[in-house]
Amino acid sequence: MPDSYDRRRAVRSAGLQRFRDTVVGLGGDPVHYAREAGLPVAALDTDDLLIPDAALAAALEIAAVDLRCPDLGLRVAAAQELSMLGPLAVAIRHAPSMRDALECTAEYMFVHFRGGRLSLIGDREGEPGMTGMRYAFGEGVRPLPQAIDMTMLFLHRSIAFLVGGEYGLRSVDLPHPAAAPAERYREAFGVRVHFDRPEAVLRLPVSLFDRPLNGADATLRNLALAFLSRQAPKPASDAAARVYAVLARELGSGSAELADVARVLLIHPRTLQRELAGEGQSFARILDDLRRSRARILLTTTDMSLGQVSRALGFAGQAVLSRCAHRWWGMSPSALRRRAGSHEGAPR
Repeated sequence: MPDSYDRRRAVRSAGLQRFRDTVVGLGGDPVHYAREAGLPVAALDTDDLLIPDAALAAALEIAAVDLRCPDLGLRVAAAQELSMLGPLAVAIRHAPSMRDALECTAEYMFVHFRGGRLSLIGDREGEPGMTGMRYAFGEGVRPLPQAIDMTMLFLHRSIAFLVGGEYGLRSVDLPHPAAAPAERYREAFGVRVHFDRPEAVLRLPVSLFDRPLNGADATLRNLALAFLSRQAPKPASDAAARVYAVLARELGSGSAELADVARVLLIHPRTLQRELAGEGQSFARILDDLRRSRARILLTTTDMSLGQVSRALGFAGQAVLSRCAHRWWGMSPSALRRRAGSHEGAPR
C-alpha cells in the first residue's frame, strides 16, 4: 500500500468483514486478492486499520473477475452485520427513532469512511410520501460496481434490521451497469433496481423516519456517542457547500429553514450550526448570499414580475424583496432592472 495515499479517502478495514469467508467459500484466495489490490493482508482480519477506499474496491473487483462471481459485492454484504460498525453500531441500535439513527450515522460516518456522505433528496419519481436516501462516495469519485453493490445492500439490510423487517423500500438506483443479472439484484434488495443512474439512492417512505426503535438503551447510546465524539476530528466538512446546494435546489419551491435543511442532510440542526461556524459561515448568510445572487439574475435577465421573483426567492411578499434590494444594492428592484436595461451595469 502506498505510504502517501489520500487519507481523506480512507476507510476502516471493517468494511472487508466477511470478504475472506465469502471468497474462501467460492474457492478463492483472499490473501492473493488483497495483495493484488495493494491492501495489507492484516486488513482481512482486523477491523481498525485505515486503508485506501480504492484498494478495498479493487480487491472486490479482482476477486469478482477471478472467481467469475459478478454478484460478489452482494454476497459479501449479505453476510455482513451492523455490529461491524463498532461503537457507531451501538449508537445507531439504541437511537430512539430511525431519524435519530440516520442523523447519527451521517454525523459519525467519518469514523468508518472519511469520504462518504449520506443525505436525503427529493423523490426522483415524484411519488407523494417518498424520498431518496443518497449515498455519495466522495466528490468527483465514481467507485467500482462491487463496492457500490456491497455498500448499498449493507445500508438496506441495516435499515431492515433496525426496524425489524420490511420498511417500504420502493426501488434502488445504482450508478453503474448491472454487474450481475438484474434478477439477482431484485432478489437481494427485494425491489426493482435501476442501473446507470446518476447516483446511488434508496427510495423509501418519509414515514420511516418517525418510526421508533424498540429496545433502545439511552445509557448505552450515550456511552457510544461519548466515545465517537472523542475520535479524530472530521476532515473539512464543506458544510457551507452542502447547505448552499440544498438551498439552491429548494429555494422557492421547498423550505428555506435551517431545521428542514438539516433534515435533508441527516444532521442535527445544532450540529449543522457548529459546522458552519467552524467554517466562518452561518445559515442566514448563506441564504442571503444565494437570494442576492438569484435575485440579480432574475431581475436583470428575465421578464418575471416582481411578485414572481419574490416567490422564486421564497419571500413572504414583494415588500420583503424591496427591503432586501435596498440593503443589497441601495436601490429598489425596479431601479436595478432599469439600470441593467440601460446597459449601465447593475451593482453586484
